[in-house]
Amino acid sequence: MSWLSFNERVLQEAEDATVPLLERLQFLGIFSSNLDEFFSVRVGTLNRLIASGQKPATFLGGTPKAVLEQVIERSRSLRKRFEKDLTLVLDELVKENVIMVDERGLSQEQEEYLQDYFSAKVRPRLIPIMLDNVHVFPYLYNLVIYLAIVIKIKDKASGRQYALIEVPADVLPRFNRLPGSADKAYIIMLDDIIRYGLKDIFSMFEFEDISAYTIKMTRDSELDIETDITTSLFEQISRSIKNRKYGGPVRFVYDREIPDDFLQYIAAKKEISPQIMISGGRYHNARDMATFPDLGKRFNKLKYKHPEPLEHAVLRNYTSTLQAIADQDVLLHFPYQSFHYIIDLLREAAIDKDVVSIKMTLYRVADESQVVNALINAVRNGKEVTVVVELQARFDEEANIQWTERLVEEGANVIPEIPGVKVHCKLLHITRRDKRGFRHYAGISTGNFNESTARIYADHVLLTSDPRITSEVEHMFEFLENSFKSFNYRHLLVSPFNMTKKLYKHIKGEVKNAQEGKDAYIYAKLNSFSHKKTINRLYRANNAGVSIKMVNRGICCLIPGVEGLSENIEVISIVDKYLEHSRIIVFCNDNDPLVFISSADWMTRNFERRIEVGVPIYDQGIKQELIDYVGIQLSDNVKARIINDKQDNSERNVSGKKKIRAQDAIYGYLEDKLRSDNGREQ
Repeated sequence: MSWLSFNERVLQEAEDATVPLLERLQFLGIFSSNLDEFFSVRVGTLNRLIASGQKPATFLGGTPKAVLEQVIERSRSLRKRFEKDLTLVLDELVKENVIMVDERGLSQEQEEYLQDYFSAKVRPRLIPIMLDNVHVFPYLYNLVIYLAIVIKIKDKASGRQYALIEVPADVLPRFNRLPGSADKAYIIMLDDIIRYGLKDIFSMFEFEDISAYTIKMTRDSELDIETDITTSLFEQISRSIKNRKYGGPVRFVYDREIPDDFLQYIAAKKEISPQIMISGGRYHNARDMATFPDLGKRFNKLKYKHPEPLEHAVLRNYTSTLQAIADQDVLLHFPYQSFHYIIDLLREAAIDKDVVSIKMTLYRVADESQVVNALINAVRNGKEVTVVVELQARFDEEANIQWTERLVEEGANVIPEIPGVKVHCKLLHITRRDKRGFRHYAGISTGNFNESTARIYADHVLLTSDPRITSEVEHMFEFLENSFKSFNYRHLLVSPFNMTKKLYKHIKGEVKNAQEGKDAYIYAKLNSFSHKKTINRLYRANNAGVSIKMVNRGICCLIPGVEGLSENIEVISIVDKYLEHSRIIVFCNDNDPLVFISSADWMTRNFERRIEVGVPIYDQGIKQELIDYVGIQLSDNVKARIINDKQDNSERNVSGKKKIRAQDAIYGYLEDKLRSDNGREQ
């Protein structure tokens, strides 16, 4: 339910009139994509719990069945809002000369274009199935859009034929721009292009009328990884990806205009229970809004104007990134600063004659990954390259298998899987010869080494040559290469070994200071918070008088503001033009703050079933940057939503206060620092 509350915050961005229209369309697409994954994974898990008939040892919010009922009801309510919002945004776009059209009311020029496009591109991709001619109703694949066709035959009282067509949105663009005037953009969806061509597809029938209605099945998409010692995880995941599309049904969405007898016919044939049937509009898979065509400069005012990434005050003064890191720690803020600094570092390491080895963890990488290309270049230049590619990165498993195969072919050492855990930490380790022997460099990131997402995800990377950190990052790679080999990490926070132990130690320290009348606070910026033991620790810290402030984008199972439980705890969520992704923790520590960045959210899976890493910040300047960063986030009163027991996502009251939009303010903060550094240099 907390996750659905988060997705409502995404929907609120689509409803915000101050957000540019094409961005509102994007947020509608994100909302839809999120909901698809929610049903595929979380609701799929609920259904498994219910089907097993076993009562979970702990399950908050009632029984799995009761929670599922709440989920379905809340999802239907949000879906209605979504449809209303989509209609509103499309109407507003018409006023801006961006016009969504369907197969009806086209100009002659547009019809001629569509006829050619349909014949050349669409028709060859279509496989119509006449349902009266098949003994078994076709299988409905996960998240695939189908048009359910009703053909009314002339001069026959009961002359109806039913057909089914899969919309090939995986190989053809979902949106197509039609010819029109220079100042107007006419857009038609692939679904309607197929509707336009129905008369050609079924021309052999003497029909009186033909109509098409969209249907979509969502299936349980959690991978079933077998415990089979005779096959590798690589093989098991490859097999499971193929099986994913055959998961059990968890949601069936249909066009509410579909004739009732046809709907019941489909439901009976596919044994679809009424509980998972959700009525919708003419179009499904709004997640494809993310592929809405670029309309050109004329329509740029309908999108966010993203400022150019800022230079880094330190790195801009160096021709060698390695030398810069050797001289001092460096913190990168994405997307406010460019990811090209990471690419430059890898490219430099690949061709530097003194670099001996590069080791890296990869969780999700870009489609045309410059990171992987740099690693391949390093292999070709004789460097020892070791890579951990996490094969279980949800919905990126197939891509990661392909990258693994490519790296192996090039001669990189790809670390085999660690049974039972995911490697979610984001680490880089470079070894280089110098006059004193070997020098080590490390990168510890809160997010993926991915140049595409780094343009829209707010993340941090610490680059350091501090031996306290680099030696332990080196130990991490030794552990990953030899999973039986353990180390005592004095500086890094490592799941599942010492992360919670160290966090609890620092929470306990704040409790002690509060009890002694000293200043005591904990600030945390996370994506999700659902770890029950940690929640209870913070409740106890609250009761001791520790001030706790959190920025939590997604799930939050801690309930703030409850007298006697959490009255000293404040939690907000920020959903804005960039996706807040970094994890930052600050402890007061008797006014000598301890600051950490981490790859781990505070969830059971991150603490117990994943390899995660948090790193302490020792550089005083960087430490202050991160404290300021969190402070700006906590002061947001434009995009911040209040997390409370009602889960109503209310706005902060900004009456009489200066408006602070954290993401704009952070860019301004980093820009001012760059300016002040310029002044000092002059």
